[in-house]
Amino acid sequence: MKDHRIELADVVRRLQDDYVARFGHLMMPSQKKALADIAACRTARMGGHQYQCRDCGQSFWIYHGCRNRACPACHGRQIREWLAARQAELLPCDYYHIVATVPEEIRHLFLSDQKFAYTLFMKTVAGAVIDLTGDRKYLGATPGILMVLHTWTGQMGYHPHVHLLVTGGGVSDDKQSWCEPPGAFLLPVKALSKLIAARFRDALQKARPDAFASLPRKTWKQPWCTFCKHYGRGRQAVVDYLARYAFRIALTNGRLVDMDNTHVTFKYKQRETGESKTCRLTGVEFLRRFLMHVLPKGFHKLRYYGLWHPSKRHLQQRARLLLALLEGQPSHQSLLVADLAQEADPSGNGEDAEKGFSPACPHCGSRQVALLQVRARGPGP
Repeated sequence: MKDHRIELADVVRRLQDDYVARFGHLMMPSQKKALADIAACRTARMGGHQYQCRDCGQSFWIYHGCRNRACPACHGRQIREWLAARQAELLPCDYYHIVATVPEEIRHLFLSDQKFAYTLFMKTVAGAVIDLTGDRKYLGATPGILMVLHTWTGQMGYHPHVHLLVTGGGVSDDKQSWCEPPGAFLLPVKALSKLIAARFRDALQKARPDAFASLPRKTWKQPWCTFCKHYGRGRQAVVDYLARYAFRIALTNGRLVDMDNTHVTFKYKQRETGESKTCRLTGVEFLRRFLMHVLPKGFHKLRYYGLWHPSKRHLQQRARLLLALLEGQPSHQSLLVADLAQEADPSGNGEDAEKGFSPACPHCGSRQVALLQVRARGPGP
């Protein structure tokens, strides 16, 4: 494995059999599909295009990606398209970054009932932020909220939490003005923590009384961890946020360092010092940690609330007009989409081949290539 960059697909192909033999009976359908898709990613089983280079004469295959959302090599084009689609939602205002974390005492509940627990937590956090910012002491309006769920630490431990990008303002109730917070902060973190804990407790007790009864009482007595800070202003703040938080998965290919027949080594950044370190795990433990972060089928980790909810599009347009009037600028705005696809697909070949773009010849680098044939998905040769 020393002559090319190690990828997660290499790890899965070599080490998944041991993991499945031990834990296959416990795997969710989404986890089984993730392993199967990643193992087949960019192989003949996914289908592909065969090209011939007009410059060097060599022929080569470009196989399709699996497009599984847990695959670190398959989201370059999706990221570009999603970012482009967000242009109409951007507002030239201040933005705040909020983080809300699930306490350690109830993480086992989240892991055992993921779709329910993640959804309940995200709705609870969003509702708490909207209600506090609606108070005239803080904002007196409903902000726009983009929320993304993360479940991992640098070493792929289980640590469910949500990141929120929140507009530093909102449209007034009479829709005649843009309201901004009176001070340097958006809302009080301690009050937010208490409100999230209390509302999640009440909702869990109502929806899952047995699960609620199994939790220790200290779960609701200790403070839940939240964090809020000013993030930036305008379009660049949004692009930076999306690049840093919205498209992350538990492990990228660039973090893989080494692999043998039994172990995997990957790098991570130590949170306290920012120092880069390495972690070496058995293949079984590595895959166990990775699969904890594969989300259930149909679950949406990116969600919109408040001013950015799809039902509030009329208020989004009103907000843009009000902000343009405040700044004396035209209301039209455009987004220069950052290229976030390099980690996912540095060559551009794996996904772009499916859209008719000319790939680079792996032998000489030329893009003067001719399509010879297309192969549909199916068993490889």
